[in-house]
Amino acid sequence: MPVKLRETKRLGSRHHEKRRGRRMNSRVPVRLEWDDASGKRVRVEAHTRVVNPYGCMVVLAQPLELEHRVALTNNISNTSNAAIVVWKGNQRPDGWEYGIELVAPEMEFWGMDL
Repeated sequence: MPVKLRETKRLGSRHHEKRRGRRMNSRVPVRLEWDDASGKRVRVEAHTRVVNPYGCMVVLAQPLELEHRVALTNNISNTSNAAIVVWKGNQRPDGWEYGIELVAPEMEFWGMDL
């Protein structure tokens, strides 16, 4: 009898069921920047809850849509990278959980061995 392989489900246009890289709970101060609908530059200070070589999870009070492009800066190393919102999770008292994927990430972006 042939064995059926489980297919990877697409949960968004860029989010796959199987994760890339190891995740680590880590509170890293970050800054996110993006242009709002009127073209005004928005800058928000936040911190990560989880990081991996390809992105992070942050909690923001500001609403963002999936596929929204942002600039993410690691405030410890002062390193910036283009990023995309790929997941919107649960609402917390301090805002919504967002999964942020780094575009062409440097493997040393978080300054830790992941």
